[in-house]
Amino acid sequence: MSAAAHTIPLASQVGGHPGVMTSEDGSLLIKPALAAEVAFYQSVTTDPGFAPLRPFVPKFYGTLRLEGKLDESQPQADGGPIKVVQASAEQEKESLVLENLSHTFLKPNILDVKLGTVLYDDGASEEKRARMEKTARETTSLETGVRLTGFQVRQLATGKAVNTPKSYGKSIKPSDLPHGIARYFPLASADTPPKPSAPSSESESESADAALSQGTGLSADILLPVLESLREDIAEIRAALAEVHMRMVGGSLLIIYEADWERAREGLKWLEEGGDEEDEDEDDDDEDESEEKKRVGPPYLVKLIDFAHTKIVPGIGPDEGVLKGVDTVLSLLDGRIEQVKAAASESAPAS
Repeated sequence: MSAAAHTIPLASQVGGHPGVMTSEDGSLLIKPALAAEVAFYQSVTTDPGFAPLRPFVPKFYGTLRLEGKLDESQPQADGGPIKVVQASAEQEKESLVLENLSHTFLKPNILDVKLGTVLYDDGASEEKRARMEKTARETTSLETGVRLTGFQVRQLATGKAVNTPKSYGKSIKPSDLPHGIARYFPLASADTPPKPSAPSSESESESADAALSQGTGLSADILLPVLESLREDIAEIRAALAEVHMRMVGGSLLIIYEADWERAREGLKWLEEGGDEEDEDEDDDDEDESEEKKRVGPPYLVKLIDFAHTKIVPGIGPDEGVLKGVDTVLSLLDGRIEQVKAAASESAPAS
């Protein structure tokens, strides 16, 4: 791809580096490309060493280099020539074009979980290696293989996303991780979702904990099957990672689930009926499709992302630090599943 249509900043970014954009319709994600990540996406479809991971990475549509852009400061006469100005040096850099994983969700809750106990690659300087080792020791990465990079949870009454920033994940201890997972998978305090209200006038500095207590979360009958099915998928990702001889530094699990109750219930029914994402993609050619009319799909999604420092290294075995991180995620989900079951049991009417 050599040119781009209009792009806009990604509103739902919770981790990674700044500068990620989406196509105007929101279906494509356009992010600054590093050569190693381009090489990963180009080889993942052809290199047999990566074969087990293919179902668990975003769809790759190629690379893009913006060579010019429409000069919007000059009015364009009907039938007149289009005025194009030179793109900036930053815009001329090559970008990856991937599927936008949150696009199919009506109200996406999004979590980026950084995987691995090693935060530097073989080419890191001694200074960076020492700095990254210190970061791993002082955060949850070294002990558990995970760090909660950032997440957002929707307030259903306002439609506003409440963001928990990177600083939270860097500040907590391993013993705090279950609380973090509970914050991302809140259980609704009522049997019906809150009705939409006018946008809140509260300041952005409002405590995330306080915001998350105001009309967030799914009911137990929705959240429990979402958690259980999500756990099964992550167990499959774990099995795939165990087959691949590679080293992955800075990679993440991206977990998205639907915050809208009706939409999430439709998604669970879609799963029960054997829904197939590939079948959905075949008909995904209506560019005017509104959010309210988006096709029903799975109520959650989990993928591996961020491969700027991932490489196949035959003969060295799987990345044990990454596997440790996935095991931690599975354990955290097990704990949250039990909490939701207990809460549902306590609130159930006595027979």
